[in-house]
Formats: sequence, C-alpha cells, structure tokens
Amino acid sequence: MAVASLPRPVESAPGRPSLPPGDWPAQGEWTYEDYLRLPDIPGRRYEILFGVLHMADTPDLAHQMVVSRLDRRIGTLVEDGDLGDLLVAPVEVRLGPAADPVPPDVLFIRAERRDIIKTQCVDGPPDLVVEVLSPGTMRTDRITKLNAYEQAGVPEYWIVDPKGRTVEVYTLDGGEYALLGQYAVGEEIHSSVLAELALPVAALFPGT
Repeated sequence: MAVASLPRPVESAPGRPSLPPGDWPAQGEWTYEDYLRLPDIPGRRYEILFGVLHMADTPDLAHQMVVSRLDRRIGTLVEDGDLGDLLVAPVEVRLGPAADPVPPDVLFIRAERRDIIKTQCVDGPPDLVVEVLSPGTMRTDRITKLNAYEQAGVPEYWIVDPKGRTVEVYTLDGGEYALLGQYAVGEEIHSSVLAELALPVAALFPGT
C-alpha cells in the first residue's frame, strides 16, 4: 500500500461521518477512530501502520487468484481438523500501536482463541498472517508489516511472491522473526503453526 499524501480531497459515503481533509491527522498520528471516519470508497483499502495512513486500490486478479487458492488449500485442512478459523480480506485486524487496523490477505486463528473474533474486527494477533505481494506493496509487506506483525506478537508470517513464485515463512523466535523456510515451485510449504500442512508451492500460482 502507498503512504497517503495529505491533505487530499475526499467525499464521504452516505450515512458515514466524514473526516474533512483539513482535519486529517499528521502522518504518524492516525488512530483507529480517525480511520472509522474515512470515506467508504468502493475499491479503496485503508490501513494504519505505526500511526501512518496507507491506502491502495483493490488488488489485481492474479493477486486475488493466489488468495483464493490459499483459502481453498489451507481452509480445507483447517475445516477438516476443526483447527480454528481461516479468514481472507477484507477483515479488519487491530494490533494496538503497531497496526490499527490492518487487513491481511489471509489469516488463521486457532480454535481456542476464537474469542478475539468480534463482530466488526479481529481484536488481537492472529496465529498466522499471509500477505501476497503486489508491485505497490512490496516494501510495506517486507519491512513495515513484518515489523508490525513481529511487534504485535503474530507467531507466524508468510510473504507470498507471485512474480518470483516463492513463499517465505517467518516464525517468532525470542520476540523476533526468523526465517523458517523459503519455498519455491517443486517444494512444499511447511508451518510451525499448522504442523499438518504440506502445501505444494505450485498449487498457489496459475500456470505451474
């Protein structure tokens, strides 16, 4: 997601309180309450990372196809084993100062932690978060979000690269992310959170 350029003229959706451009907070000072007053524009996504507003348009079809394949493949394992809940974007996740909110592409929550799933959002760190890279989000996903998920205590973070056809899996070790594995086409993805998982990388990418 691109960092928002402020101020910026916006129009509020009907029935939703507006946040006039002149009242937009400085970057680094955005809160969840400010986010709730942003205009609801079709195809526009917002997130706040370390108090900075980021926004982007709806991902392209190739991105969405990878998310759909992750949903089907991991979702089947989760459902068959009654392991918890797998959710896909758009889902608001609140992670305190690090990210409030952030909409991961895919997230998994263990059955015993379902209480963090609220009516409007997930209030607390999921057990696993997946972000699928797009040309405009690579720096955010690889640096800013990695730091946000690490600081918030998300046990496992995947970065899926459709262009390179790879999947990187990071797990928390002493409060910091360590690379569990970088998997390419011809290999299977493994997870510390979903120990039963053995997902072929090729299954995620069209044409492989």
